[in-house]
This record gives sequence, structure tokens and C-alpha cells, in this order.
Amino acid sequence: MVKVRIGVIGCGGIARGKHLPALVKVKEAEIVALCDIIPERAEECRTEYAPDARTYEDYKELLEKEKIDVVHVCTPNRSHSEISIAAMEAGCHVMCEKPMAINEAEAKKMLEASVRTGKKLTIGYQSRYRKDSKYLKKECEKGTLGEIYFAKAHAIRRRAVPTWGVFLNEYEQGGGPLVDIGTHALDLTLWTMNNYKPKYCVGATFHKLNDHKGNSGNAWGNWDVSQFTVEDSAFGFVVMENGAVIILESAWALNSLDVREAQCTLCGTQAGADMADGLRINYVKNNCQAIEKPDFASAGVAFNDSAAGDKDYEIEAYQWIQAVINDTQPCVLPQQAYVVSAILDGIYKSAKSGKPHYFDNI
Repeated sequence: MVKVRIGVIGCGGIARGKHLPALVKVKEAEIVALCDIIPERAEECRTEYAPDARTYEDYKELLEKEKIDVVHVCTPNRSHSEISIAAMEAGCHVMCEKPMAINEAEAKKMLEASVRTGKKLTIGYQSRYRKDSKYLKKECEKGTLGEIYFAKAHAIRRRAVPTWGVFLNEYEQGGGPLVDIGTHALDLTLWTMNNYKPKYCVGATFHKLNDHKGNSGNAWGNWDVSQFTVEDSAFGFVVMENGAVIILESAWALNSLDVREAQCTLCGTQAGADMADGLRINYVKNNCQAIEKPDFASAGVAFNDSAAGDKDYEIEAYQWIQAVINDTQPCVLPQQAYVVSAILDGIYKSAKSGKPHYFDNI
């Protein structure tokens, strides 16, 4: 059996909650090295997931000493580009956790490094592997919706601010809910539309609720106001080159009951779709308005293309390792993830300048 030798750099929450549990279910995957700037984290992951793996505190030492095929980058956003590029230049394929990079410029460097080295690069957008997402993608490819000219990317939480790690640290992350959960919603929207040509965007960010002290009603407890340096909500209006429009809404804390995350709404000339109450496709049939709701409980095997498991992140890991083994394209292409990062960065730039941001080099 072919074994893909893997090094995981960053042993925090996303590695423990997603990457490592998924990789141990892929029989062709072998975790041989773990790295974290806090050595105890790497040791804990070794004990739980890969007893034979070696641990490192410096990712450069890992890349120098280990003979590995793949690196999973699970660090804060600021170091995504640096580590991913170093890994590709060391001869490794790279799975980098979302977002691709801290800004458009760093994402472009990653894309260029992938082309220059010939190494595969993919980004962790696991929402694509849900049953509703894959069903909607197939319907869009078939032309069921017709020309999709209006869409919404939904990433709204009422009160669910992550209070651990560096989520609230603007320097390390580059932003708040827009780059944390808004990135998933935007990726899903662009992917189902198959439209990666933005023309310009207008954005706004808010710091309205992050100064609440002691009575936040937050799902994970009160946050430290002094540490909350990112926005609590951000919104964008994106116009594509073909005239289509996308509204992106993201918030960790918003006084709203319309709570939806990693969802999209699509409106086309033939039909529309949303995920507000499960996947719903709306259209006109026999001169009557009609709604179709797929029953995914009965789909089972038809929508599970992973021998490793049926959770979205398990399917993500399986297809990624198969792409490496078979030298095929992964589901999430770096060119696509780059456009996501460019739009997110454009929304921040527009919010700061108060002017539209134009995408001249995409």
C-alpha cells in the first residue's frame, strides 16, 4: 500500500478538532512529524494520534530533517504563507487551513510558489463536502438555476465569539469573523456559482458589540475586551465582471435571529436555492411556484465518496490524500482560494478607505 508521509505544523484546536482525527482514518496517510511552538501541544497530539511521530518546536527543523510528502499547515493566519511556501520549496505538497493567507499579497505568493515548484496546494474549505453543498453544486453544473446573477454568502452568529487561541488578535489573524467564518460562506458561494472574476467590492466592518463587559451572553463565555482587537461583524457587496452581485454577511456577535453559517443563497434565471431550512430549490412549474427539498437521509452512499468517513472534514482529508497519490487535482484549487482571499482583503481595504476596492490584477 502506498503511504503518504505527513507532517502537521501547528497542533492547536484546528489540528486536534479536524486535521488529525481525519488523517488517522485515511489508511494511506502516515503522520510522521508534529510541530508546535508550544512543545507540550505537539507531544499531546503525538500521544493521542501518532505515537511513532517525531515532534518539533521549529517547522524549519522539521522540513530539514524529515522526509515527508505532505505538510498540513494549521497555524495562525499570519504564518500560513511563510510556512506553506517553505514546505513547497522543500518538496512537499501542502494542505493549508483557511483562509489561504492573511491578505491577498501573501495568498498570491503561495499561488506563485505552487506554480514555481510544481507542488499541489489546497485550502481547508470543508463545507464543500457536505451533502447539501455537493447536491447544489451538481444542480448548478446542470444549469438548473440558469444564469446566477444574485447571491448571498451567510456567516452570522448571534453570540458565538471564539474566546480561545488568537482568534481575537488582529495581528495574528488579520481580521475577525470575515476571515474566520465569512471565508467559508464566500468560498461556497463562488464555488457553486463557478464565478471567480470579481470586478469591485464595497465593505464595512464594525466594532459595536466587542466592548461589552461581563454580560455578553456569549456561547463560550465572556471575552476579554482588551484582547478583542478584530471586528465583531463585517459586510461586503461584491460586483463580478459579468454583472452578478454577491452580498457577504459575517458576524460573531450580532443582534439578529437570522443565524446562518457556511450557507449561501443563489438566485438564477431559471430557479433559486437557499439553505435556510435544509437545501431548498425554488422554481415555477405548471405556472405554480414550487419548492424542492432533497432528502439527504436517504442519499447515504450516493453522496459519501470517502472510504475514511462521512464527515465533511473526513471526506476533505480523503480526497486530498487521493489527489496526492494519483497526481490529480484536489477539490479546492489554489487559484480559487486566492480569489476568496482577494475579496476578503478587498472588503477590509474598502472598509478602511471608505471607497470601492477594484480588483485589477485577478
